[in-house]
Amino acid sequence: MPRFKAYNYDQNAMVVINYQDQLHPGTFEHAVHYLIEHKLDLSVFHPQYRNDATGRLAYDPAILLKIILFAYSKGITSSREMQWCCETNIIFKALSCDTVPHFTTLASFVSRHADEIEALFEQVLLVCYEQGLLGNELFAIDGCKMSSDASKEWSGTFKELGEKREKLRGLIRHHLLEHYARDEAETEADLDRDIRRTKTILSLDAAMNKVDCFLKTHSPRMGRGKRIKEVKSNLTDNESAKKAGFLLLQNLHSPHPCGSTTSKGTIQGYNGVATVDKKHQIVIDAQAFGEGQEQEHHTLRPVLEKVEARFKRLGIAENIYQKGTVVTADTGFANEANMKYLHERRI
Repeated sequence: MPRFKAYNYDQNAMVVINYQDQLHPGTFEHAVHYLIEHKLDLSVFHPQYRNDATGRLAYDPAILLKIILFAYSKGITSSREMQWCCETNIIFKALSCDTVPHFTTLASFVSRHADEIEALFEQVLLVCYEQGLLGNELFAIDGCKMSSDASKEWSGTFKELGEKREKLRGLIRHHLLEHYARDEAETEADLDRDIRRTKTILSLDAAMNKVDCFLKTHSPRMGRGKRIKEVKSNLTDNESAKKAGFLLLQNLHSPHPCGSTTSKGTIQGYNGVATVDKKHQIVIDAQAFGEGQEQEHHTLRPVLEKVEARFKRLGIAENIYQKGTVVTADTGFANEANMKYLHERRI
């Protein structure tokens, strides 16, 4: 029998690692590291820090940005998972210089610095322009549905939410009467049933109070279609909207899949709209809109205006569309108002 050297994957080893050597030129992690270290002005983050003379040392925004942006590129959006990656993944260790920010630190950084991070996007876009990566010949616009953490069961017009509140009141009243009908528990099974009923009453009461508080502190949301009418609000995330998701259904007798929209495909979320420059597929704008099913009709104008304002602010073009840039989008963005707007602006 031949003999081989033994090996053990469970064995630990102390290895000398140079963090810079792990960030190979040509990789995304190297690009993120280089841009943040040498091209971006991170002083926009400094005003919110108050530890010049006292207080504990803070994580450098450069480190947090490298962790977060690289995680996003891998589809990781959970702050807990980012922390775990900093503990176990060599690339994350190299980008973070082997520091492990707590997940609450990462989450707080993203939520507190949304405007500053958007400003960095424009700095990166300017670097792309200086490197000749933007052609400014054709901009392609398209959207996709993105689910939110809000439950669609908490959606409705103010009339529907009012009816939901009354229904919850009725259920509470029913369970209370059932509870009062029993003076005391006679057996252990009766006691368990009373405990479950009490928990149900408390849960229904909390739900009713949630709806009642929302109706007292909010106003109806109005849509932006041809006929202005109320659209469904959501108690958890009132900027989101109900949207029909696109389910892919496979016909077992055909090699080609077919798509259909069903009630089960309805999601609570947003319509994400991205604008891409043709030359190197650089994203020049990305926004999320939370409105009704036909909201694509209303997103074209704000997207075009934001791109125009951004290019003017960066000094790329005073009016990018008058430079001959062509805009393309699918038929979901086509309606009379948009056609009139494009004609008037000569886009």
